[in-house]
Amino acid sequence: MYGTLKRGGENHMWIEDQQFVGEASTAPIYRMYELKGYPGMVRSQEGGLSIQGEVWSVDEAGLRHLDVLEDTEGGEYERMAVQLKGEFATQHVESYLYLRSVEGLLGAGTCW
Repeated sequence: MYGTLKRGGENHMWIEDQQFVGEASTAPIYRMYELKGYPGMVRSQEGGLSIQGEVWSVDEAGLRHLDVLEDTEGGEYERMAVQLKGEFATQHVESYLYLRSVEGLLGAGTCW
């Protein structure tokens, strides 16, 4: 998880009853952009950065709720596997990647 879902973030209540596993960073093949008060992460083979986030163990009911928050049906985000560094590098970890155009959007750095 990254952005507003992380501990202390304004949407953390969506996952607070799930299990925190640890802090993590992606492989440097992603970029994060400022949307409207929240970030969107996309794959970026050129100029990618290592995005800081958290790994959570989320049950099926929790994933369904998160899919609603992230508007997966509406095509804003898609939950998919991401590549992490360090202790999570060999594990299957999913996150929400932003699907819409980022043209003209400001970069949001590596930590939101």
